[in-house]
Amino acid sequence: MQPTFVLVHGAFANSFSFAPLQAELGLLGHRSVAVDLPGHGFAATYTRAYQAPQDPAGLATAPGGIKGVTLADNVAHLIGILERAKRNGPVILVSHSRGGITATAAANARPDLIDRIVYVSAWCPVLLDVGDYYAEPEMASVDAASMALAMAGNPAELGLLRVNFRTADPDALAAFKAAFLADGTDEEFLTFLNTFQPDENLDVGTSADRAQAETWGRIPKTYVRLTDDTSLPLALQDRLIREGDALTPDNPYDVCDLEGSHLKWLIDPAPAARVLGELAAPLAAAGS
Repeated sequence: MQPTFVLVHGAFANSFSFAPLQAELGLLGHRSVAVDLPGHGFAATYTRAYQAPQDPAGLATAPGGIKGVTLADNVAHLIGILERAKRNGPVILVSHSRGGITATAAANARPDLIDRIVYVSAWCPVLLDVGDYYAEPEMASVDAASMALAMAGNPAELGLLRVNFRTADPDALAAFKAAFLADGTDEEFLTFLNTFQPDENLDVGTSADRAQAETWGRIPKTYVRLTDDTSLPLALQDRLIREGDALTPDNPYDVCDLEGSHLKWLIDPAPAARVLGELAAPLAAAGS
C-alpha cells in the first residue's frame, strides 16, 4: 500500500516538466503519476505559425484546442485520475503554481480521494478569487505585464491565453527568466522554456472554487515554500498559508522550505523528492 504521488502542473506547463522529479521519486522507491490537464501535453495545440520561421499574424489568429476548457473540466479530469490512483492505496496530491487551483477544487469535491494535499508555491485561494490577489500588497513586486511582451493575439477573440515562448525578443526572455528561473543558467532556462506550450485556458474559477472548510479542510495539508520565488512571492505564499490555517485552525498546514525560484525545484529535484518522500513515510507505514 505504497502511496501514489499525483502531480499537477501549472499554467502553460504539462506532465513533461515533472520527468526529473519522477525519476528522483522512483529512485527513492516512490510511485508517481504526472497529470496532463485537458488541452495540455500531447493534447496541446502547436501550429505551423509557431515553428521557425514564425508567422506572427498566423500565430495571433490560429484557433487553439484549449479554447472553452474550464476549471470544471480540469477538476473532472483530475478526479478521474485520483479515483484510479486510490484503488492502489493512499494518494498524495501535489500541485504547483496554477495547478493549485485545480487541486483545491478537486479537494472540495472529493476529499475522500486524497490522503494529503501538497502545494509547492501553488495557488490555494481562500478569501479572494485568484485574480483579486494580484491587486494585493503581497503581489506588488510581480510584473504582471511581462507576459504581454510575448503575448500573441487577443485573448477575448481567441478564447484562450497565447504566449510566444519561442520569441527571440531579449526583453521578453529576460522578463521570463527573472520571473521563473532567475537562479538557473541560460541553458537551463531556455530548455525549460521549450517545454512550455503556447496556449492556456482562461478559467481560473470563482468564489465557489475557493478552499472549503468542510471538505478541503478535512485533508492533511502541506505547503512547500519556494523561498526565492518571484512569480508567486514568498509574501503571497505566506498569506495563503495564514488564510488556510485560519479557515481550518484544527488542521493547519505543515510548512517546509525549499531554496530556489519558481522552477528550480523541477530542474534540481532531489531536495523536493526527499521532502515528498518524508510525507509519504507515515502513510506507507500505516498501510504496512
